[in-house]
Amino acid sequence: LDVSGATSNKMPQEGNFKFHQYQVVGRHLPTENDANPTVYRMKVWAQDAVRAKSKFWYFLRRLRRVKKANGQILAVNEIYERKPTTVKNFGIWVRYQSRTGYHNMYKEYRDTTLNGAVDQMYSEMASRHRVRFPCIQIIKTATVPASACKRANTLQFHDSKIKFPLTRRMARPSAPEFRTLYKATRPNVAMV
Repeated sequence: LDVSGATSNKMPQEGNFKFHQYQVVGRHLPTENDANPTVYRMKVWAQDAVRAKSKFWYFLRRLRRVKKANGQILAVNEIYERKPTTVKNFGIWVRYQSRTGYHNMYKEYRDTTLNGAVDQMYSEMASRHRVRFPCIQIIKTATVPASACKRANTLQFHDSKIKFPLTRRMARPSAPEFRTLYKATRPNVAMV
């Protein structure tokens, strides 16, 4: 409940991700010539539902002769991951604008959710290619089976006997009374 006593209509959000996947459905306003205009459905990534609607109009303006002034939104729904606890391989097809022109790109990520993979993609594009959020357009996303993965960074985790070494392993005191702030000898962290 809000302070005013009214119930909040805020939708539940999955995870602590910056970007969420929304399904936006819209169409041209009905006119005398066209009483039942074509309905368009689009999946977009945005921080919230308001920005998702804005992104929907951004793309629809370029694809069809429909803009916000002569169109209407029918529905906005957030799409949640079916199995958010299992690790999957995600492929993301991207079109982005750099300082020299437009480029297409295919990226692969391992994550538990598609929202997490999209978060990784935006971070990587910003760090490796200096491409900001408004300059990136996600064309398509897919869950890629292990046999179809291409990138070395993804393939290195497809090992059933994969091991992660403990680089800093310290001997801990057996009981709280043996814990001390200062030690006579430096700890040996190169234990095997």
